[in-house]
Amino acid sequence: MSALICGSLAFDTITNFPGRFSQQILPDQVHILNVSFLVPTLRREFGGCAGNIAYTLQALGGDPVVMAALGNDGGEYLTRLQGWQVDTSLVLRDESHYTAQAIIITDNDNNQITAFHPGAMQQAHHIDLPPRADVKIAIIAPDGREAMSKRAVQLSDAKIPFIFDPGQQLPMFDGAELRSFVERATWVAVNDYEGRMLCDRTGMSLEAMSRLGLKAVVVTLGAEGCDLWVDGRCERIAGVPAQEIVDPTGCGDAFRGALLYGLERGWPMRRCIELGNRIGALKIACRGGQNHVIDRAVLTA
Repeated sequence: MSALICGSLAFDTITNFPGRFSQQILPDQVHILNVSFLVPTLRREFGGCAGNIAYTLQALGGDPVVMAALGNDGGEYLTRLQGWQVDTSLVLRDESHYTAQAIIITDNDNNQITAFHPGAMQQAHHIDLPPRADVKIAIIAPDGREAMSKRAVQLSDAKIPFIFDPGQQLPMFDGAELRSFVERATWVAVNDYEGRMLCDRTGMSLEAMSRLGLKAVVVTLGAEGCDLWVDGRCERIAGVPAQEIVDPTGCGDAFRGALLYGLERGWPMRRCIELGNRIGALKIACRGGQNHVIDRAVLTA
């Protein structure tokens, strides 16, 4: 069984600020904000939500199919995906744009400030979903606005269950649009901040959302673990302590890759989340979103 991963492919420029943003940004002066952060380290990594999710899912033994757009500089990324034996038949190459780019600054508290250039990602809606008997589950991760809306309709019409994971694209949609996503989705996955914004925009609580017909609403809480909402009831699933905290970039995507792996196999939701918490703790000890090494013994831990 294959999992369709709809989202971005991007290059991440990752830097570290050896201080705290809170010490540099004065809350009462944000209306005249003008700050500069000295970042002594800089790395360029393969990233984007679709790429990161596919990396973890494939490393666990899943079968990802990536639906995303690359730009005129994306040849190396396409070769990388194919080197993992990932199905790239639904990857669009747009020669008129650069591949999406994220510039990320992380401080000592693992807070992040990101500037994102969408580039070719804005053309992802030109990819159509062909009939595929092998695709049994999907995720709509952050992508071009039109692409995300189109995917929700296509997957719903094809009766393919999917996770709605709006991520940083959540502010691009109004309340009615977000309600439409939720009503079509099978699961919703957000972090705690996104969860609050989703509730604010839709006018629904997480409890109410979980009673709409969704199988679950998953709210990640970083080191504290995850809240699992099912039929109006919430269960806190404890996090897994990381051996080392190095880089939070891509931790949410690693979690979602593990979530998809378990859902593909019909695991109970709690078991899927426990695996996601373990993989998230593993990822945060590595730099970048696609450099963590997964020992499949973790599947029986």
